Amino acid sequence: MGKIAFIFPGQGAQYPGMGKDFYDNSETVRKLFRSASEISGLDLESICFTENEKLDQTEYTQIAMITAELAMWKSALEKGLKAELCAGLSLGEYAALAAAGVMKEEDIFRVVRKRGIYMQNAYPSGGAMAAVLGLDNDIVDAECGRVRERTGKPVSVANYNCPGQIVITGDAGAVEEAAAACKEAGAKRCITLNVSGPFHSALLSEAAEKLAEELKSADIQKPQIPYYTNVTSEAVTEADGIRGLLAKQICSPVRWQQSIERMIADGADCFIEIGPGKTLAGFMRRINKEVKTFNIGTVEELENVIRELGL
Repeated sequence: MGKIAFIFPGQGAQYPGMGKDFYDNSETVRKLFRSASEISGLDLESICFTENEKLDQTEYTQIAMITAELAMWKSALEKGLKAELCAGLSLGEYAALAAAGVMKEEDIFRVVRKRGIYMQNAYPSGGAMAAVLGLDNDIVDAECGRVRERTGKPVSVANYNCPGQIVITGDAGAVEEAAAACKEAGAKRCITLNVSGPFHSALLSEAAEKLAEELKSADIQKPQIPYYTNVTSEAVTEADGIRGLLAKQICSPVRWQQSIERMIADGADCFIEIGPGKTLAGFMRRINKEVKTFNIGTVEELENVIRELGL
């Protein structure tokens, strides 16, 4: 058997009730939620477990998602489940930092709370994102480049999720033009996303600068296992440069497909998605059908994974 990799989803996979069964079954998880609530100044139990408007607002979504993911990850650890590699998509990279021993939970809660606020407020109007389906990466990149040159407005790739699914981001008008150009170039569909800002674009450079300041006080340690950064898709094995990568991440493309391909090349053949939903498992089927993929989003799913892996 090859290496086990933990992967953590990003914003968009949240739902009311996420993590509730872990909370009900573990004092460790209840303590984690209390800590997250105290540090963030929010009632995370209410935001995560009940129907409410805040759960889909970026400044609350991010701290809620990361709390739920860390709760699920800690529950997996208590069952003896360990990884040799890890990665997280956008926000999920902070859960990967915990799994790699890079950042303490207290710092993650503090930084992610600020990250959500900075991203929410960075570009309140005039930005957009769209999913481009069924078109090669290079063509999408080229069409965005042509629109930038023609209009002088920012539009670029936000996420390389998997073959046939790319997200573009930037100025709303430029995104609309780039989406139309991609459609003409052969995209099957272009779907405008319901998001609160042009995430992972140059328009969030101010938010990146603020996050860089916040990260200065975070305790960053050498990774105990390699984690793969969104910015370069490369394995990170040293503490130097991690703060810069995390700040740059919110205004740079998320190279998820490339990260997974690199992890597979480095020996990973069993991927365990830890967090709400099954978004990353869906991407995995498009990236590589040969590797095993499991999900841990409920206590039942955790027990199934433990049983399947013979732990």
